Amino acid sequence: MKKFAVFLCAILLVCAVLTGVASARGTIVEAAASFAEGNGKIARFVRIFIDEGGYRQVLRGLKNTMLIAVFGLAIGILFGTLIAAVRVMPRYKRLPRILNRICSVYVGFFRGTPIVVQLLLGYYVLLPALSLNYPALYVCIAVFGLNSSAYVSEIMRSGISSVDGGQMEAGRALGLPYSTAMLRIVIPQAVKNILPTLGNEFISLIKETSVVSFVGTLDIYVAFNAIGTNSYEFMVPYLAMALIYILLVAAATALVKLMERRLARSDRSVSSH
Repeated sequence: MKKFAVFLCAILLVCAVLTGVASARGTIVEAAASFAEGNGKIARFVRIFIDEGGYRQVLRGLKNTMLIAVFGLAIGILFGTLIAAVRVMPRYKRLPRILNRICSVYVGFFRGTPIVVQLLLGYYVLLPALSLNYPALYVCIAVFGLNSSAYVSEIMRSGISSVDGGQMEAGRALGLPYSTAMLRIVIPQAVKNILPTLGNEFISLIKETSVVSFVGTLDIYVAFNAIGTNSYEFMVPYLAMALIYILLVAAATALVKLMERRLARSDRSVSSH
């Protein structure tokens, strides 16, 4: 009886080992199948991206993305600075009060509506109403620039407010007009204070360009979405798209930090003299 019990325990132990081996084998097979499937997805992406020329579309989309972001920020800084100067202008005369109200409505509209709505209104409503026919890329640059100017105006206004009021008074005491003192004395100091925030605005513009497909403009999203449509697989293209956006934002951040260090170095050299 004792021998039979030992024999039975040995059989059970062998069965347990065999079951474990079979389970581990199934897990290994599943992992290998998953790895092979992942390799297949990557292979399809590489085939469409390189062999079928998908990278050309991505490069065109990248160029459009950077054009919209760079020129949009430039327009935003230009108009935003003008709006900020109007909004901090003394209002003891009628004209500054009227201009301030117009600027308040402008800022309220562009900050209160989504960028997609502004694109749709600009391309499908305003252009036909004015009987104009411009490429969608130009419309995107203009709309992103006007949208950015609303935000930059508030950024610039806070930067101007951070500058000591004695700077403007000193300029006026030297006989400079208000506009000249603002442009040559106050605004350069304000830009140093708001440079990191302007960098954040540029990063926001880069990421917001992903909505320009609503008006038919080719950008990074449209390019990678087309690759996913052709390969019937979107995981790898979307991961590659996310990586490109991360690299663009990292490059913009590094550029802003470099400009900050140079401005700080120039300030130290001026103070030492």
